[in-house]
Amino acid sequence: MRCLFTLTPAESKRLIAMAVARMPEVRRALENGRIIIAGGTTNAFVAEELLGVKLEKGRYTAGVITKGRLAITPAERRLPVFALKGGKPVEGPWEGLLKEFGPDDVFIKGANAIDTEGNAGILVGGAMGGTIGAALPVISAKGAHLIMPVGLEKLVPSVIDAARVMGIDKFSYTTGTPCGMIPVVNGTVVTELEAFSILGNACATHVASGGIDGCEGACTFAVEGEDKDMENVVKLIKAIKGEPPLSSEVTLGG
Repeated sequence: MRCLFTLTPAESKRLIAMAVARMPEVRRALENGRIIIAGGTTNAFVAEELLGVKLEKGRYTAGVITKGRLAITPAERRLPVFALKGGKPVEGPWEGLLKEFGPDDVFIKGANAIDTEGNAGILVGGAMGGTIGAALPVISAKGAHLIMPVGLEKLVPSVIDAARVMGIDKFSYTTGTPCGMIPVVNGTVVTELEAFSILGNACATHVASGGIDGCEGACTFAVEGEDKDMENVVKLIKAIKGEPPLSSEVTLGG
């Protein structure tokens, strides 16, 4: 059985978040290990799925692209990052829990760009590299899981090429906050394609992107699987259809 689905960015975020919450390494870390869910709109969906909470998802960010600008979420409006040990929130900055990480622990961080090689790019507006600048060395040194939920609306030809031309001091003019980009090559990227496999035992192909009237950034997928599996996939898609778009509270520059 083969089906064709179009998902808005918000619907894709929900689908991907549901898949991340189902991943075995995430379930194990939630029960007996450590998880840090870094800021990001897709990660806000992940937190909702993992913890059964409802968030103002536009506030679970440090920066976001909105209103045609690269924007910063004011520090006083940001929601705190979820840092969990044995499934329970840990008091204090997430960096403290990161120091305890081992190979079975999980750091969840979204991305602003991905390519077909599995590389992910993260925009950074601060000279110290933001969240990923602090976390990646520890994650890599400890061999912990770095899970990167990101929709295919963010597909670019090459993350490596993109990172080479970026830099907060390289631009003469920007619409919004100037940024650099940190490329990540050792994360487990979870897109809609992986989500269909995890949630529905189905094989998805990204066949089209874009749209109008609220479907800007939408992605269209051809999805194939056994009839029984695909019947469940159709039910899943019907359940997430209508996921409301996100809004933000940001400081606009440029």
